[in-house]
Parts: sequence; structure tokens; C-alpha cells
Amino acid sequence: MTPNYTLSGRYRIIRSLGEGGMANVYLAHDLILDRDVAVKLLRLDLRDDPKTIKRFQREALATTELVHPHIVSLYDVGEENGMQYLVMEYVKGMDLKNYIKEHFPLPLQQVIDIMEQILSAVATAHAHNIIHRDLKPQNILIDEQGNAKITDFGIAVALSEHTMTQTNTILGSVHYLSPEQARGSMATKQSDIYSLGIILYEMLTGSVPFKGETAVSIALKHFQTEIPSVRDFDADIPQALENVVLQATAKDPRDRYATVADMATDLLTTLSSTRVGEKRFVPADMGNDETRIMPSADIAAAIAANRRADALKQQTKTAAKATDPEKSTTPTAEAPLPKRSWSKRHPLRRRLILFGSIGLLLIIAIVVGLELSRPQMTKVPKLTGLTQSAATKVLTKQHLSVGTVKRAKSNAVAKNQIIKSTPGSRQSVQTRSRINLTISSGAKHTSFGNYVNESYSDVRATLTAAGFKVKQEFSTSEVSAGQIISQDIVAGSSVLPTNTTVTFTVSAGSRYVALRDLTGESRADILNYATANRLNIEFKQGYSDEQKSGYSYDQDPEGGTNVRAGSTVTVNMSKGSQPANADLAESFKVKVKVPYQNLNMSTTTANDVKIYLEDDSHLIGSLYRELAITRDTRVSLPFQLTGSQTGKYRIVRNGVTIAEKNKITNKDASN
Repeated sequence: MTPNYTLSGRYRIIRSLGEGGMANVYLAHDLILDRDVAVKLLRLDLRDDPKTIKRFQREALATTELVHPHIVSLYDVGEENGMQYLVMEYVKGMDLKNYIKEHFPLPLQQVIDIMEQILSAVATAHAHNIIHRDLKPQNILIDEQGNAKITDFGIAVALSEHTMTQTNTILGSVHYLSPEQARGSMATKQSDIYSLGIILYEMLTGSVPFKGETAVSIALKHFQTEIPSVRDFDADIPQALENVVLQATAKDPRDRYATVADMATDLLTTLSSTRVGEKRFVPADMGNDETRIMPSADIAAAIAANRRADALKQQTKTAAKATDPEKSTTPTAEAPLPKRSWSKRHPLRRRLILFGSIGLLLIIAIVVGLELSRPQMTKVPKLTGLTQSAATKVLTKQHLSVGTVKRAKSNAVAKNQIIKSTPGSRQSVQTRSRINLTISSGAKHTSFGNYVNESYSDVRATLTAAGFKVKQEFSTSEVSAGQIISQDIVAGSSVLPTNTTVTFTVSAGSRYVALRDLTGESRADILNYATANRLNIEFKQGYSDEQKSGYSYDQDPEGGTNVRAGSTVTVNMSKGSQPANADLAESFKVKVKVPYQNLNMSTTTANDVKIYLEDDSHLIGSLYRELAITRDTRVSLPFQLTGSQTGKYRIVRNGVTIAEKNKITNKDASN
């Protein structure tokens, strides 16, 4: 498929996104809805293969049934000139496999957040009785906001469907294959849970647990070999988190989590202090049932070869016994020999045994000596993020010590924490070696650039990597969508990246959006929708008897209204039912001084100040007020709080938070 080819008169092909075993994927633009999409096109050499066509159609059917923010949406299904295609949501980013490679090691909280998104998506599939059967990092996309989306339901199958379950072909990727699938048994929901456990293992260690030269050897390990400990790789991983991996990847499906929801519930508390000291998960003893031979011809052959080798060893032992006159127990009919000592009857054999014993002892002594003289080896533990004192304790346990220590500025690692060690983590060294440390002396100031007229996605990637927190607001503009119109930090300002949040005003183009009904949705889902459609959201909160806390109950404009991209939509989030003492809401003001910062000594430059507050009517994540100041300024922040509710405020000057306070009460009111 060449660029600029228009499929069905609607989807203009832009470029290739990748090639797979069943289909090729292209980035295209929907000329009717004016949006980028991903087009999955069945390969030409497979379009006459009925099995492949059935699998392709199965993916369309499975994806159509699943509507979830963390599952790639299916927009359209079609056929042109014998070419079958799917039109799907375009996720700009990378797959989880590459994300792990580029960002490893991932912070444990991020691992849990990503995994929780994946689990919620799989739970939805299981609720529809759809088993994915091919869960792996390559089939999980991570967008530019760090959100996970599952794709490729090409071999997903409903529980009521019995095709493709008892065949000689193992479907799915062998590195993530459950033991029962490797044996050729029918895939169940517990099979998906096993694959999820392997994915979690890879996110924690950067590698799959089982490797081999062939798919057969890897498959054998899945049901014969214990999964390696993630805590052996990184001792800082809590036992509770390793237990999630162990239970999800239990060999017997009955020992795994009953549901994906159970796994998610367990995962979300693994970093809690209440689970410190948790014992290692051990599966229940289900007995030593005989292992079933896998239907796969290759794996069956491998097992048969192992059995033939064992039989050959046994035959060799039997033959050795039969030919050794000393070990033979067969009685002889010969007359008994005169009673003489054995040594006198066999002097030559006695000398051979004596010299042989001496030689054997010498060999043993040499081997033991070499072994004792060989330097003992150990692996350098992971030290990044630790303080020097904590690292010293960890090294001591490994019979290592701290070597030279140097300091360096870092925008990614907090002050007094270790940036890197030399030799690095997991490298083999002799015991009693000294490990050199590089420790952060804190972040370094940098001059903020001018990013107006540049691509927001490119700038965001660059600044995020440098330690900045980056936000965007949309505005209707004639310039290209996605292009930065303005920034709230003055170019040339000296800032600390790790302590700076920059908000860019980004062009939303000049198109109109048919606003969706957002009532009943969570804050995260609303923000995802707003970003995808280049809309701004202003959150407010209030009481609602119809909607539970944390979900929206009203919006302005209403759903179905056509609004211009870049517009602001006000969404009211529920705090739950109105309490009995709601009429006792108290109003008061808190006065705060905002100091002026002179950024240019030769002239007076206005400071951009943004104020965020939270009370009965406002949320801390939404902008309450913005002002420009040229001198120290006092502002009054109005609060309305009901009962035991407390408030918050945060003040950001030129992109840097300069004042923040939580748990505001009427005691903080200004006179």
C-alpha cells in the first residue's frame, strides 16, 4: 500500500507503521472525520487463506464487543478489491516491549499503574467471555501520556467456541505462553492471567523469565521450571509484589488468581506498609500428577528424546553390571578355592587399586586446591536511588564495599541519592571489591528555551526527558493543530527542571467537535477524551444524589453540542449525596502574598501567576485564577467548606510552584 492511496474513498494512507505475520498496519487519515487512524490490512499473500480470513474476522468481532479506555477502539471494517481491512484507533507512542527497553528500570509505582490499566482492560474482555490468548508487551501500546491500550485480538476466542483449541499448533508467543497452552489444552481466563504475570515479571526485571534456543525448549521450561525470583534481580522489590508474579504464574491454573479483578486488587496494595514482612507465596501442593505430553509434534519429540536418553542410560548401567565380575551375583559351579587371602591371590590387582587410590586422592586434592584458590564472585546489587549509607549496607550483605565517591548534578535523581555505580548493577565482580558511586548533588538550573511554533509532542518528549512536568491547554487557531502558540514560562528564565511545570497553549486547529455526553465518567476518562479531541476541561465539584463520588453528573455545554476545538467544557464532578449538614457550609478567605521575581534587571517583566484551589466548588487540578504581577502582590483566596471538609491551594509563578498548602480550615482565615 503506497502513501496517498485512498482506501474506500475515505482513508488516505500516510505511511507504514509495521508488518505482522497476518496483516500490515498503516497510519492513515480519515477524510470524513478529520482524524488519524490506524488501518490494519490483511496481507495480499494471505487473502485467499480461509483460516487467516477467519482469524482476521475474529479480531474484528472481538474488538467490536469491547469498549474500554485501555483497549484500542475499532472504528470500521471493510473490503476493497479483495483486500480486507480494519480501521482502528491510532495510538501515538510505542509498544510496551520498546517502552521497557527505553525506560528501564521503571519506578515500581509506574509498573503498578500500567499493570492496573492492562488488568482493567483484560477484565472487560473476560466479562464478555473473550480470552485474548496472546497477551504480550508487543500487543500493548503506550501512548504519549503513558496510558496503556491492548490491541491485536487476532487469536482471541470466546469460551463457547471450541475451534483452534486442540490442534498441533501452539498459538501465541512462547515466552508468555501458559503451561496448559504449551501442553495443547484449551486456553482459559487463567491462561491470560499467567501471561499477565510474565508481563509483570518483564516490567520488573527488563527480561522474560525463560529463554532458550528453540520455541520447544522455552515451552518446556514453562511447565517444568520454577519462575526465577524477581527479588534475586532486585532486592528492593517488595515480597508482596513478587507474590503477585508468583501467584499469577503458578504452574497449576487452580493456584492462580480466580479472576483478573482479584489480581488487580492484590497488586494495588503491594507497596503498602501493611504488607511489609509478607511471606513468599507458595502454591498449594496439588500432588504429583503425571505430566501430559504436549500435542505439539516438536515438543512431543523433545520429550520422547529425553525418555530415550534415560532408557539408554539404564541399559548402559545394566550392561555394566552384567560384565563386571566383581558386581555379578550369579553363582558359579566351580569348586571353592583354597582359603588364601585375597591380596595374595591377586597381587597385581592389589597394587593397581593402591596406586589408583593414591592417584585419585591427588586429583581430588588438586581440584579442591584450585577451587579454593579461585576468586569468589558476586553480582553488584542495584544501588540507583539509594543514599550512600543505605548503599553501604546493601553492599556489605554482598561482601562488597564503597570505593570512591564523586558528586554530579542531576535533573533526574534527587539530591544525595545515587545516580550510578561502577561497575554497574548485575555485573559480576570478586567479593571484597570496592564499588565506586556517583551521587546527585541536586538539580542544575537551566535556561528555558522559546518553543513557540514548534510541535508540542516533540517539545513535550524533550522536556519530560529533562525532568520538566509538561501540561497543555488548547486554543482555536489557524496554525497547524498540535503547534505551540504560547508558553507560560518566559524564554531565557533560569529554572530547575525537576521543580518546574510548564503549560503550553497548543493549537487545536479550527475544526468543530461533536461534544460527547460526559456524564457518568471518571476524571481520567474525561481528560483522555479532551486530549484526543483538543478540548479544555474545567472541573467543578458538587453534591449529587444520582451519581457516586468521583464521577461527573453535569456538563456545560451539553453532550451533542457542536463546539470548536480549543473550547473549554465545564464538568461537574460528584462528591456524593448531599450531607445533612450541607446548609452549615462556611465561607472565609485566606490571604496569601505572592512575591515578584525580577527576571530581567534592565526592565520590568510581568510574572505569570496561576492559582489553583480546592473547596466545595473547586478542584485543585483546575485553574481558579490567572494574573500577571509586576510587584509583590497579596491575593485573597475564597473558600467554602462544609462540615469537616478541608481545602487546598497551590500558587505557580512562571511555571514553578512557590506556595502550596493542604488541609485549609477556617482557622487559616485572614482577619
